[in-house]
Amino acid sequence: MSWTDKISETRTQLRGLNKAIPDTARAFGGLSKSVKEGGVLDIKTKEFVALGMAVVSRCEPCISLHCDALVRAGATKEEVADVLAMAIQMGGGPAMMYAAKAQECFEELSAG
Repeated sequence: MSWTDKISETRTQLRGLNKAIPDTARAFGGLSKSVKEGGVLDIKTKEFVALGMAVVSRCEPCISLHCDALVRAGATKEEVADVLAMAIQMGGGPAMMYAAKAQECFEELSAG
């Protein structure tokens, strides 16, 4: 399955969850909006942090969504690689396995 298909599947699953728990979904959406729009860091930097955390947390759906956001934010392959290196330093061998997934995802999404 392509990363684009995985993102689509994740978004479909989230829509279903949002319907089941609308109050929680709205609250989480408000938190996400506030974090992304507030503070001093730009959105690309915040997405780099989120990608590193997704790799260390071993959350493949999170990796795909944050790679997608980074493509839209104009991140470069080199910037993403630097973030992945830091995630590996913090998360060790398991993070290295998920960093490889993140690199593959970013490259696929960047290609078009």
